[in-house]
Amino acid sequence: MSALIARTPFSVLDRSRIREGRPPAEALRDTVALAREAEALGYHRFWVSEHHGVPGVAGSAPTVLAAAVAAATRTIRVGTGGVMLPNHQPLVVAEQFGVLESLFPGRIDMGLGRSVGFTGGVRKALGRDKDDAEDFATQVAELLGWFAGTSPTGVRARPAEGLRVPPYLLAMGEGARIAADAGLPMVIGDLRDRERMLRGIDVYRSAFRASPWAPEPYVVISGSVAVAATSREARRLLVPEAWAAAHARTHGTFPPLAPADDIERRTMTAKERELYDAALAGHIAGTEEEVADELESVLKETGADEVLVTTSSYDRTALLDSYRRLAAVSRCEPGAGR
Repeated sequence: MSALIARTPFSVLDRSRIREGRPPAEALRDTVALAREAEALGYHRFWVSEHHGVPGVAGSAPTVLAAAVAAATRTIRVGTGGVMLPNHQPLVVAEQFGVLESLFPGRIDMGLGRSVGFTGGVRKALGRDKDDAEDFATQVAELLGWFAGTSPTGVRARPAEGLRVPPYLLAMGEGARIAADAGLPMVIGDLRDRERMLRGIDVYRSAFRASPWAPEPYVVISGSVAVAATSREARRLLVPEAWAAAHARTHGTFPPLAPADDIERRTMTAKERELYDAALAGHIAGTEEEVADELESVLKETGADEVLVTTSSYDRTALLDSYRRLAAVSRCEPGAGR
């Protein structure tokens, strides 16, 4: 087994994907159950995401869900991938993470993103617009200031002030430079667009300025990784998410995950087929040996410090088996969350 893979932390980001015919509550319970499994397998951290008004995603309140995950686990780091800061007041985000860190000291990560609502209706409901993302660097600085107690308002963020909750920036494009300027660890995806990923990593590393949060650059690469007994079985794990992506691009809504068999029997339009095939391409998928070879190549190419796996599938049993196989590939050690 590769020494490079063995010394690289592997983590999990779960988006609480709803499965066709099942209620959103089940998706949330599945996320908590997956966190327990990830901890038992020795994954480094477990993160949850933020999506609003999406038919196929139940994870709309990441700090609430992170609290449930942290309460159900003991050692694995827990966080968000991420809280979309333009949707919230930085003071409120600081307070929420202050509560999490107070309840689960030394286990909480604060992953932050710059996306706003997916549709105009969602943005209106949130009281935000696309321009709010342009102030992301200012919002990040304000948020970190609440922890440092440097806000000029005279207000104190309790219980956040004085606590140390590690921040991570989800970054593509301009986000890489923001992470570098702020001296923060960066999470970059996806693995399918290696050229864009490498450009972002180069920008980040070349512009990085050391900070109290990170003395040197720290790069987390993110994407789907599927492992199964055969290459075909691994690829089938990716089919439900690929169809959801193609459907979203052609119909404007991101649906619940459907069974792979149903999707493969579906008669698609030419456009749907094109988008579906594109969504299936470029992921890391295969047997343990094939995935190990691909992961070693990616780690050498990017010099990444950590891998954050975001795989979703309709077949939950097969998905859990994939994470177990990946843990064996990466030599995760049970109880090694830190």
